[in-house]
Amino acid sequence: MEGTITGLERLAFELSEEQKLAAEMAREFATRRIAPGAAKRDQSGVFPSEELREAAGLGLLAMRVPVPEGGAGLDTVGYALCMEAIAEACASVAVVLASSNLSAKILSDYGTPAQKTRWLTPYVRGEAGPLSFALSEPGCGSDASALTTSARRDGDGFVLDGSKMWTTGASHAHVHLVFARSDGPGKRGISLFAVPRDTPGLTLGKDEDKMGQRASGTAPLSLEACRIPADHLIGRAGGGYGIALSALAPGRAGIAALSIGLGEAALGAGRAYADERRAFGKRLTEFQNTQFVLADCRTELDAAWLLTLRAAKLVDLGDRAVAESSMAKLFASEAAGRVVDRMLQVHGGYGYSREFLVERLYRDIRVTRIYEGTSEVQRLVVARELAGPPA
Repeated sequence: MEGTITGLERLAFELSEEQKLAAEMAREFATRRIAPGAAKRDQSGVFPSEELREAAGLGLLAMRVPVPEGGAGLDTVGYALCMEAIAEACASVAVVLASSNLSAKILSDYGTPAQKTRWLTPYVRGEAGPLSFALSEPGCGSDASALTTSARRDGDGFVLDGSKMWTTGASHAHVHLVFARSDGPGKRGISLFAVPRDTPGLTLGKDEDKMGQRASGTAPLSLEACRIPADHLIGRAGGGYGIALSALAPGRAGIAALSIGLGEAALGAGRAYADERRAFGKRLTEFQNTQFVLADCRTELDAAWLLTLRAAKLVDLGDRAVAESSMAKLFASEAAGRVVDRMLQVHGGYGYSREFLVERLYRDIRVTRIYEGTSEVQRLVVARELAGPPA
């Protein structure tokens, strides 16, 4: 009789040795270094600066950046596996890594050699804090084409005016990647600029006092007559929207994986509690209702895994994976939310107490249905892809 297949191999999704090793490394680091302080960071809101510096030494700050540029050189599948492992330990650290890795890949793909030397290299080494991806504004989130922050050409540079909201890691970032309208209305007028944190005219607001993922250093940015040199333009003028689009599929696969990590953490905590807790003379796991709840959770998380790995694999094959990445992000965030909710119910009143992990997971999971494109936007994307191009 053949042995039982365990771990990710049960998904019948072929993983390379490099991907497996990366996932194992991320999980070991997350378990040893990130998880022990997660509850305290959640209570205090203290940013995980030291943990991120240590993560840099493992390549976790630049997972998809090529090795010659100091990164780990992982593909999108490997990146998703690492994100899931880190999120199981701490969603705040995971979302900072998600935002920073997104920005690092953009600098790697579109930055000039001088820009990489100035901003990417010290970041990859863990010497300069996280990178921030400043796209959302007070009046627009998922609709990037509606942004109003402006970049006016002035002599040998640009002057930026506007504001950004919900910028992950902004309070500790050494440089912000800021999307601004540089030439007229519409998508073609958007450009991307690197704005160092000490630039005159750039003001950092206080950290948002959020319900969950409280240690991620999320803060608003205000730009008033913020002058930057012309060589701070990333890519070509008017190419910012295309750059943002290029980051969507891997970004959404990463957030799907983050959501799965939270769901897996909740399922593990719920199973352990149900196996110890007794009611009416039986362990909770002896009741059929509990068994069915656990079965539903496992089924939904496995389905989320498959959608996420498919999207990541398609990206690695060169596909735009527009619908597939939106499906993965939509289903994983919604399914993980249901899993966490069920596991809180399994805990009963204890699940409502901050002494139990599932209470933090319940707060952390909620925002995954909002950032990186809301669930409603993901449905719109999938529907438009189904409809095909207009006649």
